[in-house]
Amino acid sequence: MRDIDPAVRALVDQTVRVADPGEGLDHDGMIRTSASIDRIPDRFRPVLDTTVDAVRANAPTASVYAYGSVTTGQASSPESDVDILTIGLDDLTAAQIGARQSTRFRDLCRAVEIGPASPSDLVGDSDEAYGLRVFLHHYCVHLSGADLDAATTGFPGDRRAARGFNGDIGGHLARWRDAAGRGDPAELGRRIGRKTLLAVAGLVSVHDATWTTDRERAARRWSDVHPNLRTGLEDILAWSDGTVPADQVAVDRSINGIVASIVEQFAADIGLWTTSTT
Repeated sequence: MRDIDPAVRALVDQTVRVADPGEGLDHDGMIRTSASIDRIPDRFRPVLDTTVDAVRANAPTASVYAYGSVTTGQASSPESDVDILTIGLDDLTAAQIGARQSTRFRDLCRAVEIGPASPSDLVGDSDEAYGLRVFLHHYCVHLSGADLDAATTGFPGDRRAARGFNGDIGGHLARWRDAAGRGDPAELGRRIGRKTLLAVAGLVSVHDATWTTDRERAARRWSDVHPNLRTGLEDILAWSDGTVPADQVAVDRSINGIVASIVEQFAADIGLWTTSTT
């Protein structure tokens, strides 16, 4: 099976921008979230309705889903993004629709982000396909087109789910090392913080037999488990939410310090993908 498009991987990487109070495990150990069509605030429905119309005008058979804070009732206006997953819409058209909708609704939301995927991205036994199926079932709300969520009982919050979400952290580390010293260190630091802390959330989930994608919660808990990592975790948490911009020296230090440590722990406790998206 072909690699999943990096833009689709970013959907999983950015699952939680605002903490979901309902995220966790149910009594059977299955992943639980608050995502529901009933929790979508009325003020955001025109954004979703017109986005669905635009997608259907370009790709009548495409499936459309919403995810993120809008679907958990945690979105605020105008700070929150409206996050959309499409399956069957091409990349260029998705970007064009997202740009138009972002301009149209700039007083209501920060941006309309549309991630394009293909039905084949959901097929197969690879970790990345499995992770996307978990994401679709538990974090996405169906809006239009065929519902391609084939799961009936959901997915357990276990090592396989954690690996499906973040087993590509080793590949990210290699790319961050290549990118260090080129471009804006604050932007690279933000990406490093967000992705690394999602991997930490996977480590916390497995260690505590729970399920979370909350970066702040993960940083706090892993600092308790590994006090020697506390300073590094605090640094990348501040970068991830924009509280403190990273400089080049700090980025270099984190890549060979806290990030390398998390990758090593993830590889040992959960496992990395045998192939990674480039």
